Amino acid sequence: MAEPAGSFPAGRGMIRTAMGIVGQNLRTAVGQRALPTILTWTVNFRCNARCGMCDSWKKTGEGELDTQQMLSIVEKLPKSITAARLTGGEPFLRNDLERIALALDRHLDLDLIHITTNGFLTGRITGFLSEYGRKLSAPVQILVSLDGLEDLHNEIRGQPFAFRTALDTIGQIAAHRNEWGVKIAVNQTVVDERGIRQYDALHELLGELNVPHHVVVAYAESATYSTEASQDLSPVSSGTFRTANPIDPDLFRSFMDKVEADTRELPWSNGVAKAYYLKGIRNRVLHGRGVPNPSCAALGGHMRIFPNGDVPTCQFNSKVVGNLHTTDFDTCWNSAQALAGRAWVEKCPGCWAECEVLPSAILGGDFLMHRFRKEISA
Repeated sequence: MAEPAGSFPAGRGMIRTAMGIVGQNLRTAVGQRALPTILTWTVNFRCNARCGMCDSWKKTGEGELDTQQMLSIVEKLPKSITAARLTGGEPFLRNDLERIALALDRHLDLDLIHITTNGFLTGRITGFLSEYGRKLSAPVQILVSLDGLEDLHNEIRGQPFAFRTALDTIGQIAAHRNEWGVKIAVNQTVVDERGIRQYDALHELLGELNVPHHVVVAYAESATYSTEASQDLSPVSSGTFRTANPIDPDLFRSFMDKVEADTRELPWSNGVAKAYYLKGIRNRVLHGRGVPNPSCAALGGHMRIFPNGDVPTCQFNSKVVGNLHTTDFDTCWNSAQALAGRAWVEKCPGCWAECEVLPSAILGGDFLMHRFRKEISA
């Protein structure tokens, strides 16, 4: 079963995060890691989409924590965290998302709160942003999924209303973004060649709304969204990337040329990060080359939490190292399972899921060095 390719935000807040730790050696001896700086919190697996490339909606939601339990976890989080990404499933299916975001904002000194959504719940999403956008100290970024034009997007997301509701959400946020103090972008997950062929039309549509258009390429499988628990589905080599469906190399090459050119329209910080991701995906899909390949920050500068409080290893390894509902942070972060997980991370050849790669590249400074090397060699 194919899985969606995640996307990770990069803006001024992430640049501040990166600049604050560039020069640190985040990869210390095996078993020792920096405290997390970036948090990816899957607040639920429940979803109102029925995507063919994702099994999240097939999960039962059993064990999902209630509001007070979630807030209790927030109080356990280390102050080192400066960026929080809330995702799902569909995170806006939680009626307490506002309370979770407010608690994170009050407990931590955040540079960024980022929320990914399919955009189906327009009233709920716009209500959240209109009421809390400026109440939160940290800047809020919303990333809405839109994978193609109407028929294709509806097919991919498994709902006949998917395109219209997502576009309505995007339009309303775009019209009020300054008033609400939020930023919005659209993420297009390229599942097959049809998405590539609809890229231009979607880019033009979003350009009329002045909404940035990001692209990620769907990979074949992920442990995080599988219905099977405790899986290791990591790549066998740093140059390995299996797309969700076959893509003609010549079509993919011309597509990458186009997307890379359009990336130059983005603000500098976003553009540098996206160029880094696109370079890596081009090298892997077309050439089988694992370049770039940053030192992985999983179970170090980047921590994930599942809806039941479990702390998994990474996107492609769902083996749990501890639970923040049943234990305190120090016990979880320094457990024998966490030590073993870090030893595994040290040996991993490296994936190319954007939601893993960009935190690692940001925290280690590799995406800035990549930009520097590119400019020097130009």
